[in-house]
Amino acid sequence: MSVSNETMNEKIFSLEEIDYARFWGSNDRMLDFVRLLFPKLKLIARGEMLKAIGSEEDIAWFEGKLQAMMTYYDKFGRITENAIMGIMESGGGSPESEMSDEVLVHGRNGLLIKARTPNQQRLVRSVYEHDMVFAIGPAGTGKTYTAVAMAVRALKNKEIRRIILTRPAVEAGENLGFLPGDLRDKLDPYLQPLYDALRDMIPQQKLLSYWEDNTIEIAPLAFMRGRTLDNAFVILDEAQNATSAQLKMFLTRMGRNAKFVITGDLTQVDLPRNQQSGLLQATQILKDVKGIDIIQLDNSDVIRHRLVTDIIRAYDKVKSEELKVKSE
Repeated sequence: MSVSNETMNEKIFSLEEIDYARFWGSNDRMLDFVRLLFPKLKLIARGEMLKAIGSEEDIAWFEGKLQAMMTYYDKFGRITENAIMGIMESGGGSPESEMSDEVLVHGRNGLLIKARTPNQQRLVRSVYEHDMVFAIGPAGTGKTYTAVAMAVRALKNKEIRRIILTRPAVEAGENLGFLPGDLRDKLDPYLQPLYDALRDMIPQQKLLSYWEDNTIEIAPLAFMRGRTLDNAFVILDEAQNATSAQLKMFLTRMGRNAKFVITGDLTQVDLPRNQQSGLLQATQILKDVKGIDIIQLDNSDVIRHRLVTDIIRAYDKVKSEELKVKSE
């Protein structure tokens, strides 16, 4: 009987970024198939963790193929035996699974989330290069959605430990006190755009676990007071409805290894008439501060239904005519 002196190594891989139950399939069918393709390795799956035991060379080979499989699943929302065989036969992974630099996040059901307009691309580059970015523009320009995608990407890449999404609890013609339920029930409708963006980008079960352990936190702006936000990607949405004092409070919450993105539409201020938008003031005060950038989005960035662009232009035309009359 021959005895191998080859050293056995082991490495643990995390599948937390995907829906690992669906990835392995019913009764771990895909895991059994992968085991057949790597007979020299012992593969042990426990929840979102996968342990590989074998030689260093075999584990390294397996790691590259596993990453390609996960990327494929992230992109298409499923993995098949044919796809796995294609990955095995290709040099560095399936050509279909290679992630384009333009893709920010591979969302659910194969959704590719990208910066779709030049200004959105400027926003992405600015977030890479600056710790604090203001994204100003009308509804539908993708400023919040792009910011959330950047946050999710940073979390997946382990550049930060948590995502914090916040917005002022300012009523647009409604009274919070008359809405049913507790504080969270009252605020949820105002935070819905943030929930919608996250649901596009993260599998439902994983998103729930992120909420439960506060890896992703969604809270009204008032809850930021007194905190220091370290190792976080923080987005303040609807910042046009923050007062000057509120916005100053928020901006000074920035801690170590933090990214702050502040989004807003200065044409949709819901503050009382006697209160100035803190967003307008902040962009004027901070425009020359190193490390802070201000990105302006406009009607050309609207990626909703074409009518949204026409509606914005119609309102802008009326507003410019009213200003012209006042100046005469």
